[in-house]
Amino acid sequence: MRRGRLLAGLCALLLVSVQGPRAAGDGELIAAIGGCTNCHTASGGAPFAGGAPLQTPVGVFHPPNITPDVETGIGGWTFEDFRRAMREGRAPDGSPYYPAFPYTSYHRMSEEDLRALFAYLRGLEPVRKARRPHELRFPYNFRFGLYLWQWLFHEPRVFEPDPARSRLWNRGAYLVLGPGHCAECHTPRGWLGQLDWSRPFAGNPQGPDGKPVPNITSDPEKGIGRWSIDQIMFYLEYGMRPDGDFAGGAMAKVIENGTAKLPPEDRRAIATYLKSLPPH
Repeated sequence: MRRGRLLAGLCALLLVSVQGPRAAGDGELIAAIGGCTNCHTASGGAPFAGGAPLQTPVGVFHPPNITPDVETGIGGWTFEDFRRAMREGRAPDGSPYYPAFPYTSYHRMSEEDLRALFAYLRGLEPVRKARRPHELRFPYNFRFGLYLWQWLFHEPRVFEPDPARSRLWNRGAYLVLGPGHCAECHTPRGWLGQLDWSRPFAGNPQGPDGKPVPNITSDPEKGIGRWSIDQIMFYLEYGMRPDGDFAGGAMAKVIENGTAKLPPEDRRAIATYLKSLPPH
């Protein structure tokens, strides 16, 4: 298994080397780091027309169509509708979204990036595909409880740079905490599904694909404290760990569809921020 993944990774490395970096507009890059493809595109399906079922401890979520189709996508949305969804976790009619949609991280995104992302999504080919309803177990199937959840755990706040830190560190913090929403998988959660910010990035025993998600703090034993900046950058581009193994599962998609498409300076910024995380 490991040998097969190694060969696959080397083939991917060769392909990228031959093709070179692909140019993309700001909105497309934000969609990449934001993981929009990973959730909203099903295997073999039209891009952004709805994703594969997302298995979670509370049931199955079905990611919706976010193409500009007026009836089944977001074609009827205004930018204000989009901003409210990304920052407040609210639909155009005011109803709350489940935090399986990571607005609990996206709220940190800048106005400029939100506008670029919205423009990119509006420029996609519209696809008519209705969303399947979520399949959640009791009591999580009662959406009204989300009003209380958001009141308890969600406080929208745009990212503010730390003046005591470098420009590179702040860029990395923004990407990791905001559009990259790395905490959503790599931070443990409380019994109500809220992120446990007393142990940020300390790993999660229940990841999006049902497997444990690793610790990515600077802890040298449990985390990535022994990785160098260059090793983290290489992993974020090609998926290969310092020990020669390759990323699999959900992280392989994050790299392929997201971090591998970023400019090298952004990967260095992410690595710089991750190396600064206190060990847990």
